[in-house]
Amino acid sequence: MPPQIERVQTGVRMERRLVKVLKAVAEYHDISLGDLLEGIVLHAFEGKCAFSSDSLERIATLASVYDLDLSAADSHTLVEAQ
Repeated sequence: MPPQIERVQTGVRMERRLVKVLKAVAEYHDISLGDLLEGIVLHAFEGKCAFSSDSLERIATLASVYDLDLSAADSHTLVEAQ
């Protein structure tokens, strides 16, 4: 039996193009955006990659489509436009 959990609504703000890619990835995998984010975070907490090589190729394509040119090196350094 899968673990039973309690979900809460959040009000996080994220970079627009990143959200577009995340939504497209969730749609591709036929899961909700919340489920995708939970999976990514749980994998990250264990130091694991959340995606297969096929999924990473798909993500690269989607990032190109949505002009997402950010990388992990940009994390924690982004500045919101005024």
